[in-house]
Formats: sequence, C-alpha cells, structure tokens
Amino acid sequence: MPETEIEAGNYANIDFKTHIVLQSNDTKPIEYSVLREAAKMSGLIKDMLEDQDSQEETVIPLPNVNGRTLKFVIQYIEHHYNNKAEPIEKPLKGKVEDVISEFDRLFLYTELIKDGDEKQHELLIDCIMAANFLNIKDMLDLTCAAVASMIKGKTPEQIRALFNIENDFTPEEEEKIREENRWCEEA
Repeated sequence: MPETEIEAGNYANIDFKTHIVLQSNDTKPIEYSVLREAAKMSGLIKDMLEDQDSQEETVIPLPNVNGRTLKFVIQYIEHHYNNKAEPIEKPLKGKVEDVISEFDRLFLYTELIKDGDEKQHELLIDCIMAANFLNIKDMLDLTCAAVASMIKGKTPEQIRALFNIENDFTPEEEEKIREENRWCEEA
C-alpha cells in the first residue's frame, strides 16, 4: 500500500519538484503525495503537468476517483512507472494470471478481486473506471484482462449472475440474438 496519504491541505513536507498531490472525490477528499514520474503513467495527468512549471505546487482533484480506489491506482503506478508491465496478449488465450507478473497477480487476486473470490470484484470495476478516466493504459489492460478471464467459458446466465446484470430480453429476443450469433459459439 502506498504510504503517501497526507493530511488534507498540509503540504509542508512535500517536495513539489519531485511530487504532486492527487485528491480524491470523497466528501472529505483524501490526498496522496505521488512521484511526478509515476503520476505521468496517467495520460490525463501527464498532459496536465506539461502545462505547468515543475517547481509549482501541484494539487490535482480527480472528480471521478474515490479515495479507496485512488490508493490502488497509486500502488499500481508507483510500482510500474520504472518497472514496465509486460503487454497482455489480445485476445486473451488462457487465464490472465498465467501471463502477468507476480506483483500484478497479487495486486489483482488479493485486493481488487478480494481474496481471489470472483464475486467480490467491486474494487476491480472501480479500478477499471479509474484507469479509463486517468488514461493509464497498462492498468486498464490488466484489469480488463482480469474481467475477460473471469467471464471466459461462462454462459450468459452465469455472467449475469456474476455481475448482477438483469436480463431484460424476452425469451423470443434472446433466441433471435443466439441464432444471429451462433457463429461465435462455433468458433
């Protein structure tokens, strides 16, 4: 876990030459001090930082990311900014855990998918949304590959149950869709 959480508004111990502050969207925002270079893994933040003097006190509010999720985003970028993640094959042919690093495996299956239980994936979905908003391609690829691995080999009914998705098709509509897409099941 990142040990970068700071008391809101207390920037006295932050060297803004090397760090920035990221602020969550919580009612009482949670702030984290993050290495500038790590934060640049985010395309969104990288673009923002290009418009600023590197000496400037930089606090970036993230309107779409809560504090709990931001903590894991920071853990990921602080590990991978100087330790590039291996690209994940597309389409994913096996299980994601077979093609990722030990760090990423532990990151996914102890935290984001709570203790490896696929039904406890709320944080994984939050991290997908955050990685997408922040434009962190490697994290988005990893988390989406985890979802792909979770649904691989499951029936539509099993996928609906896993993600609590309501079936809003009539039996006739569902049969028509199955017929139109029968080629997918044959491949």
